[in-house]
Amino acid sequence: MTSHAVPTTLSEVKTFKRPRIAYAHWLYLAPALILLVTFTYVPVGNMVWYSFHQWDGLDPTMDPAGWQNYVRVFTDEQYWRVFLVSIYYFAASFVQIALALYFAVVLSFSVRFRNLFKGILFFPYLLNGVAVGFVFLYLFQPGGTLDTVLRVAGLGDHTRYWLGDPAVANFSLAGTSVWRFTGLSFVLFLGAIQSIPGEIYEAAGMDGANRWHQVRHLILPGIRPVIGLSAILVVSGSLSVFEIPYIMTGGANGSETFVIQTVTMAFKFHKFGLASAMAVVLLVIVLLVTWLQRKLFPDEKVNLS
Repeated sequence: MTSHAVPTTLSEVKTFKRPRIAYAHWLYLAPALILLVTFTYVPVGNMVWYSFHQWDGLDPTMDPAGWQNYVRVFTDEQYWRVFLVSIYYFAASFVQIALALYFAVVLSFSVRFRNLFKGILFFPYLLNGVAVGFVFLYLFQPGGTLDTVLRVAGLGDHTRYWLGDPAVANFSLAGTSVWRFTGLSFVLFLGAIQSIPGEIYEAAGMDGANRWHQVRHLILPGIRPVIGLSAILVVSGSLSVFEIPYIMTGGANGSETFVIQTVTMAFKFHKFGLASAMAVVLLVIVLLVTWLQRKLFPDEKVNLS
């Protein structure tokens, strides 16, 4: 039986080394990994497992269904045609990026009341989605606030059904989504712009570059990775819209999204197996869209010096 010698002299203390613990870095990562696996990967695994069964969410036993739920999702028109509603939010996402980028560029320069405008733009994102839904629900009421403002402005004196007309409802809901989430993209763009060193602007100014030249040749190339990230976020969000249409219309008048339909299948009709299959399909589509965006618009390191 061996024993470790204890250093007694100063020279021995200097040369004494503690035994290295193998894989010590995993000890630091373990808490985060445990939480990630417990609350992300395990639920996703359960969802995939449920999607291959017929289950009402209450019965202790589940009946195997094979690929039946997935076949039903792709072959039954009522389950996939709701993706057409996402086109409205997909188009609105580009409006959101354009507005956020415009305000971020303008407020990155010296403008009066700049901090006030920053707060005004970011404030809608801080609001709860339920509160936003109820605020715009009153705004879009027939004869409500929006109709009154349009009447005062001389843009019409008749009542419009902003949420009751299937031809207009999705435009109203997509506009509400733009109002709420523009602040998030704005903060991302503004932070990226402010990370560009000020010396570069000074050098460009000495070379005769005006504001437009700075935006075109310095700001836009410098924040290209952030623009790509924002595009991934808004496109993925347009495919999984839930809060605003669910609160404001409940999916009525042609405004039902894929997520609303999934929730309805699970908690109204108690078809948890089918709802899980729909959720898995949505997850795969979002991952595929993200992968395509990364392939088509890869991050490039831009040298601004």
